[in-house]
Amino acid sequence: MQDPIADMLNRLVNAQAVKKETVEVPFSQIKYAIAKILESKGFVKSVEFKGKRTKKLIEIALLYPEGFPRIEGVKRISKPGQRVYAPTQKIRRIRSGKGIAIISTSKGLMTNQEAQKQKVGGEILCEIY
Repeated sequence: MQDPIADMLNRLVNAQAVKKETVEVPFSQIKYAIAKILESKGFVKSVEFKGKRTKKLIEIALLYPEGFPRIEGVKRISKPGQRVYAPTQKIRRIRSGKGIAIISTSKGLMTNQEAQKQKVGGEILCEIY
């Protein structure tokens, strides 16, 4: 079984390792929502939907503040073979608040800080720092 979210995160890290300007990933609603969260939190420059019908893509422009990649690392938490859920009380800060966890809640995808504010738990998809 393949993991499309892990594939997207790996493409981001690998593209930044070789200093690419943009990276393209196949489109899905959840990957687009994750990319939009990364854009709003300043991990990537911009997120753009491209293509139509069977050739849908998400184009992500990468950030390099002071010549270094903005995304230092990613960690996939909940995998297709082993889902990881957490109530509000168990959601923790990532790298002393410098990173984010993306959580799938009943109110949609959100970061760990937003989930704690709204007092909702959910499936912890990944950590980005």
